[in-house]
Amino acid sequence: MRVLIVEDEVRLAATVQDLLELNGYTADVCHDGESGLDNALTGIYDVVLLDVMLPKLDGFSVLRRLRAEGSATPVLMLTARSEVTDKVEGLDCGADYYLTKPFEPRELLACIRALTRRQPEIRSTDAMEYSDLRLEKSSFTLFCGQRSVRLSRKEYDMMELLMLNRELVLTKETLLLKIWGYESDAEDNNVEVYISFLRRKLTHLHSRVRIRTIRMVGYCLETAGE
Repeated sequence: MRVLIVEDEVRLAATVQDLLELNGYTADVCHDGESGLDNALTGIYDVVLLDVMLPKLDGFSVLRRLRAEGSATPVLMLTARSEVTDKVEGLDCGADYYLTKPFEPRELLACIRALTRRQPEIRSTDAMEYSDLRLEKSSFTLFCGQRSVRLSRKEYDMMELLMLNRELVLTKETLLLKIWGYESDAEDNNVEVYISFLRRKLTHLHSRVRIRTIRMVGYCLETAGE
């Protein structure tokens, strides 16, 4: 899961980023509303943590423009404002939840889990399944029956995306943005290398699942014999 943190307090943003990454998320940070909006509109994020008081463009304006562009990405507003009118404005602008600073790390993580729970493939057991595969987030482990293999962080992120989208085709561009981020210098070859890594691990597991290449388009999962 990739989270965008839009927060102008540099130390707080870094603290939240560290917290999320320690708990298995990939987190990017923006320190002003304009860059936050630009990054959020890429569609590569699963959740946006959005402060209200931001330079260049305030959080309410960012959220209004994000929703006006048709983005349905869950947004959790983080702010020192505790007045009911501010909370109402944030929710009316399209926020999914409102968390007042200071907040407990456990509360923030619980809010993010609640916002991502809309994806039915992610279970409370912190694992997902596809065909004969089981992917566990807590250990970055891919299982097939009694066999298992540990994945690197990027291997895990790529396998998670493929399993979440199941038979849908993911383009190389989508994989690059989701896994390496909007400002990364990674290229198509990086995707090809990690697809190769995953294919070898699926072969090692004796899984019926294959990663199919759709020429000039991208990749998808398929199950042999179906």
